[in-house]
Amino acid sequence: MPATFTRSALVLSLLFGLGQAHAASHPEPKAIAAAHGIPHPAVIAHRGASFDAPESTAAAYKLARDLGADYLEMDLQRSKDGVLFALHDDNLQRTTDVASKFPERKDSPATAFTMAELKTLDAGSWFNSKYPDRARPSYAGLKILTLDEIIDIARANPQHKPGLYIETKEPQLFPGIEHDLKEKLQDRGWLSPAGSKLAKSALGVGQGKGKVILQTFDKNSLQLLEKEMPQVPKILLLWVGEGSIEPKSAVTFAASGEKDKNVFYGKQEPKSEAEFKQWVDYAKAQGAIGTGPSAKLTQGGDQSYSDLVQPWMNQYTHDQGMLVHVYTVDEPVDYEKVMAAGVDGIFTNRASELLKFYKRPAAGSIDDVLKKNGF
Repeated sequence: MPATFTRSALVLSLLFGLGQAHAASHPEPKAIAAAHGIPHPAVIAHRGASFDAPESTAAAYKLARDLGADYLEMDLQRSKDGVLFALHDDNLQRTTDVASKFPERKDSPATAFTMAELKTLDAGSWFNSKYPDRARPSYAGLKILTLDEIIDIARANPQHKPGLYIETKEPQLFPGIEHDLKEKLQDRGWLSPAGSKLAKSALGVGQGKGKVILQTFDKNSLQLLEKEMPQVPKILLLWVGEGSIEPKSAVTFAASGEKDKNVFYGKQEPKSEAEFKQWVDYAKAQGAIGTGPSAKLTQGGDQSYSDLVQPWMNQYTHDQGMLVHVYTVDEPVDYEKVMAAGVDGIFTNRASELLKFYKRPAAGSIDDVLKKNGF
């Protein structure tokens, strides 16, 4: 056998061996998801089915559940008297009638109100005013929900029990919220050991190992969540800007000349490849099983941010043995784009559309499901 052939064969065998070792050390994302009991790809109902019903209300969460979403997503806050509840903004004006119920306190943060006070607010009528084409009389008067109430909703459909995807929102405003969350989930049986396999569709992910996923933008909160609940899957949310990935440009929105904040955000890029990678590395080092990066949407809009799901970014995250759950995507053109780039799940306001895209259409229409639930 010629020496050159021998050398070539040796090099090829070494490369093949390295390839096999690489594959072995970096399992496929589907296998990573399965190991954590997380559906792949995952349908994460952002504040419930919040395109078709007022966000974070019973209508939105019941609709998402009965359509077949894998997770009910929420932003967690704590009332003045220590009750955990779901609300995105730290101010109540956008999604409630606080200005008419408590005019002198309308600018106060939600945490300045007791749960009894929060329960007096109408958290649904704003939706009817803003989206008349999707308005329903039954949305008027919908209430802010406690975490307990959302857990009850998640468990109430015997055919499908979604999991909970919980964000510690502005956790610096709620010292100790990570411990409070652990206590509540423990009390309600959501931290009890579950089978290692993903729950069958007859019940849903809410009965499986991945029935709770914790998420945060905050590094300190990620550390505290890992300390309190090391067994629960965690996601570090990512975007380009203050408190997260450092941008390439130091020009602020105010100085940029842009009129639209989201156009400005969409142009932001990480300072460097290394800057992006260090956030993924940090997430892994703190026990996270994945990241939740932003997306730049085809049509722009107020959910469009920096493109953090470029193929190389997703590949790097996968190479660390981690998943990628992108936020917040509502259109088929963007579902196609982010899936092609390699994401493993999508936060969406339009659970019905994403389920159709994944060839998992709901049995009933949105109207049917809402009516069945009294809306």
